[in-house]
Amino acid sequence: MRANTMRLVLTLGTLLVFGVLFAAPAAAAGGQDELTDNDQIVMNGRLDVPEGDTVDTAVLFHGTATIEGTVTDSVVVFDGSTEISGHVQQDVFVFNGAVTVRSGAQIDGDLVTSETATVEPGATIGGQQQRVSTRFDAQAFGVASRIAWWLGYTVSALLLGVLLLLLAPGLDAAIVRAVRERMGGSIGFGALAFFALPIIAVFLLLTVIALPLGLFAMLAFGLIYTVGYVAGAHAIGRLLVKPPTSRFLAFLVGLGLLRVLALIPVLGGLAWTLASIFGLGVLWMASRRAADEPTPMGVPPTPARTS
Repeated sequence: MRANTMRLVLTLGTLLVFGVLFAAPAAAAGGQDELTDNDQIVMNGRLDVPEGDTVDTAVLFHGTATIEGTVTDSVVVFDGSTEISGHVQQDVFVFNGAVTVRSGAQIDGDLVTSETATVEPGATIGGQQQRVSTRFDAQAFGVASRIAWWLGYTVSALLLGVLLLLLAPGLDAAIVRAVRERMGGSIGFGALAFFALPIIAVFLLLTVIALPLGLFAMLAFGLIYTVGYVAGAHAIGRLLVKPPTSRFLAFLVGLGLLRVLALIPVLGGLAWTLASIFGLGVLWMASRRAADEPTPMGVPPTPARTS
């Protein structure tokens, strides 16, 4: 028991070191488009900012939006009616749906809508009133684009993981053995692959003869790291959901945990890095074990008895 505890502590410590080294530059480069705890995001239903409340960014995918309080960033509504009687300190974007700006409301930025907005006398719009077809502000869609990317990557990772488990049913047992027997080696080889692959690709790009190979390697990184991420999610799931429970359930548990963490700024990138490192190492160890195992020989036929 003590040995297992020490191994778990060393594992977490190693993962944390590599994750911090990789995530620090990304955190330093982070901008104002990061999701914060004070953002209000509604997928389907009512987006309400009551009078007296203050939020950073308000995003609604489908439903109705009522802004009576203060929004310090922008309001983005993809589909739904919008009523504003409070204060929006930046822009308001409504892609589909009726928009009403009540008397006394204040929008410091632009009001961009798909149809003509109803602006009551006494409302203040500091910027311009524009139609969606004539305006595109990438910065204003920072949070929305991050959510769209999160959804797309989640679905892609889910489909890739299920496909791998269907085409390679023995992958589950191989990952379980690698995690149980070679945890430290998996982390070490995973970190080596994660950081060495870009260096090798850059070296190939600098070599004229191997330039096409370097380009192919650069293009393949997204798939390679995502495969590692998916394998890492399954390995984490198997740490929580032990065999003989369904391998698909284990994968869903691991992936669900990682995708929830992905919603948290900085921590999401750290979790992605650690899972990719872990998954690449687990896959490496699983493949090495499979290669080292001798191929079982066929059982010779039983000689016929002579009478």
